[in-house]
Amino acid sequence: MRLLVVEDDLALGNVIRRGLAEEGHAVDLVGTVAQAEEALFVDDHDLLVLDLGLPDGDGAELCRRLRAEGSQLKVLMLTARDDLSDKVGGLDAGADDYLTKPFAFPELAARVRALLRRPADTRSPVMEAAGIRLDPAAHTVWAGQIAVPLTPKEFSLLHYLMAHTGDVVSRSILLEHVWDANYDGLSNVVDVHVANLRRKLELPGSDGVIETVRGVGYRFNP
Repeated sequence: MRLLVVEDDLALGNVIRRGLAEEGHAVDLVGTVAQAEEALFVDDHDLLVLDLGLPDGDGAELCRRLRAEGSQLKVLMLTARDDLSDKVGGLDAGADDYLTKPFAFPELAARVRALLRRPADTRSPVMEAAGIRLDPAAHTVWAGQIAVPLTPKEFSLLHYLMAHTGDVVSRSILLEHVWDANYDGLSNVVDVHVANLRRKLELPGSDGVIETVRGVGYRFNP
């Protein structure tokens, strides 16, 4: 397997490169986001070992861009950032695993082996329709070339509607699947969230991708 290690600490990077090479992998080592992007463009890799704090950018942003572009490259983040919020942010950016420094090399090697054993299609499929692109794994939404920030409920609502593109989905079904069957809050919560989605997903020349079917519910139009 061919791996790309992105680590700006040259001494540590060489330790990782030699150790993974001894595991039988072909390993490329770079130290910046720009070098990583070039290496990924020039050669196919099976796994990316990615530091977060790099001289010319944040590894999490690189990971997020890869996912936005549809890349299914397996990503193991390797970083000194050990706060829970950093781990959650890294995984939400699209990483498949997260290991904090300092670490024992046998654990790194084991995590690499585990990731490489995973089938290539284990990530949730990216959804695309009507100029909207939703990546469930990276938790990102794009309207054309514009990244659209959504709340967790807005994201879940859009995910459900896009998963049923072309079908009319009732408010009660949306309440059951996006909130839960026991929801006992505002009766117009679905309408409020749909209105917010419509506003955020406005596309030039579009009449709106979420149609109201009066008396029934909503439909996401392809």
